[in-house]
Amino acid sequence: MAFGINRAELKAWKEKVRKGEIAFLTHYWLDDRFPGCKTVTKAGCTDLDKLIEWGKTYGLKPEWIDYREDYPHYDLFGKIELKALLDAGLFEQVNRFNLMDKHEG
Repeated sequence: MAFGINRAELKAWKEKVRKGEIAFLTHYWLDDRFPGCKTVTKAGCTDLDKLIEWGKTYGLKPEWIDYREDYPHYDLFGKIELKALLDAGLFEQVNRFNLMDKHEG
């Protein structure tokens, strides 16, 4: 279950993904499969070669791409989530979801 984002943020992420940009969307998230994770960042792009190459820089495997709903993306958690957001300069998302405090060390 996702929460903590609004319709405009989701729409903007989808538009960037459709344009072939690497786009990020962070939201609060609860999933029993990942009990320690309170947030997830979706890193998406319709240019699969670009997404796969981007993922390699973080040790992500192509088979981890989620192809659901025409918006291919990686689901990022923990320290990889934080590093990817910092590398992309998305400090607003880091601060908004208090990721720096959760993943220091």
